[in-house]
Amino acid sequence: MPSVLIIDDEPNIRRMVGALLGAEGYEVRDAADGMAGLAAAREVEPDLVLLDLMMPGALDGLATLEQLRATRPDVPVVMMSGRAALADAVKATRLGAVNFLEKPLTPEGVLLAIASAIELRMARRERAVLRADMGLAGDLVGQAPAMRELREMITRVAVRDARVMITGESGTGKELVAAAIHAQSARREKPFVRVNCAAIPRELVESELFGHERGAFTGATERRIGRFELAHSGTLLLDEIGELPMDAQAKLLRVLEAKEIERVGGTRPIAVDVRVLAATNRDLGRAIREGRFREDLYFRLNVVPLHVPPLRERPDDIPALVEHFTALIRRRSGQPMPSWDAGAVALLARYRWPGNVRELANIVERLAILHAGVTVSAHEVLAVLPATDHVVLPADTDAGRELTLTDALDDYERLLILRALSAADGVVAEAARRLRTDRPNLYRRIKRLGIDVPGE
Repeated sequence: MPSVLIIDDEPNIRRMVGALLGAEGYEVRDAADGMAGLAAAREVEPDLVLLDLMMPGALDGLATLEQLRATRPDVPVVMMSGRAALADAVKATRLGAVNFLEKPLTPEGVLLAIASAIELRMARRERAVLRADMGLAGDLVGQAPAMRELREMITRVAVRDARVMITGESGTGKELVAAAIHAQSARREKPFVRVNCAAIPRELVESELFGHERGAFTGATERRIGRFELAHSGTLLLDEIGELPMDAQAKLLRVLEAKEIERVGGTRPIAVDVRVLAATNRDLGRAIREGRFREDLYFRLNVVPLHVPPLRERPDDIPALVEHFTALIRRRSGQPMPSWDAGAVALLARYRWPGNVRELANIVERLAILHAGVTVSAHEVLAVLPATDHVVLPADTDAGRELTLTDALDDYERLLILRALSAADGVVAEAARRLRTDRPNLYRRIKRLGIDVPGE
């Protein structure tokens, strides 16, 4: 059950409210003054704080609230007072209190206020988990030069409120870059709204972006708020902008110029304050030449261009990404995770990843499910990688790394043996037959190359 910390200098209040909450199944702790309450909150973070406004000592209720917000910003605080003026309630609200209860307290009022505050606490926790899973929390993973340069550019453009065009192949993390820009901007506490332009039916694009009034068209049974209004004062990501139809491009250009929208079927303009980010995996220059994308819209959106590198250009980041995705899966599922031996990680680094980071995340999750709590070797990795020519030698990649002839030959030999072992379900004799060699020779090569063979 959720935990509640009661901070009040009146013993009767602490005792009666504590008994009420305990009977409802809440875990209850209490403190007699602000200093003791702050110490208790630092020791074990509560899910909710009930805080008296008028308390003697070095810290009154408002001072305690201010410090709680600084040290435990995600913990909801409900204020209590029997002699509070309107100005006190306003100040407490501005400092972050989520509710204000007047004394004498009633059981119904206390339980209702606590239930609402706990619901807010749970919503904040879920949002934090979702933000972490989406990459909205923390840094982009990777220390490759291209990633370091990308992070530096994000830091520089985030505070400028300029429009940004994010380019890169599918699955590289363009939405994560947009989220990082939003998170570092002055709009970070405001909405971050994403719309996938490729997923909207052509006839509904205008309604999706700008909204519609009831009766505007067949099926419009109620008013709909569009993505621009939802993102008001925040950030709007137009993902796959290259898929937007030409007529919608013209309307989008007018919105960017006028900074106002008009709902479908509406009669008045609505001012919107939105920072627009765009993302695409298309060559918009070619689309402009072919007449599929407006050049004037391109210049409006492409104030600052950011390119997200494909994963094959930063294979040295793959070990950190594997660790990152493993940690995310552990937090989300609570299940034991596999460990990754050097051969498994090396093979992942030799895959070209046509689906980029998204594909890597899917492969890591698949292996985590299939091999929970055990060690994943190159054999298990090869078994789940698509049977294509995307598993390559480092010398075959464009990562710019130099290899000796011996290293290149060893890598190629290792890859052939791993493929044969995978096709033979780990049976060395069958793998030797497939490779048209004898079993002792294959054993010697497996040992020299450090290949792990399950069951051997």
